[in-house]
Amino acid sequence: MKLAIPSETADGLKSMRSGHFGHTPYFTVIDIENGEIKSVEPVKNVDHDTVGCGGVIDFALSLGIDAMLTVGMGRPPLTRFTNSGVKVYSERETPIVGDAAAKFIAGECALMSIDDACAHH
Repeated sequence: MKLAIPSETADGLKSMRSGHFGHTPYFTVIDIENGEIKSVEPVKNVDHDTVGCGGVIDFALSLGIDAMLTVGMGRPPLTRFTNSGVKVYSERETPIVGDAAAKFIAGECALMSIDDACAHH
């Protein structure tokens, strides 16, 4: 499984999580097999101001991810990811990417519902 976590820096598992999907500077892409982290790759995000929210979604989808673990996300990206087969999980308590990934692996992160998504466009 390939998991993406919006991140503030390219510090991998030590990075601070980004508070919102669309404007995240990086995605930390984590390959998980049999409950273990196999690889970690920080990927610089495209510029939201240049490509818009749709461009960020397209870029994230191009990473071949199976899931996204986010603090916040608007309804349009949540809908696009879900319709593309990418599961979006929400976890708002854990500031460090590696700690959030551990909670995800332990099954402690809930799927994000449309009611959990940010209402702005």
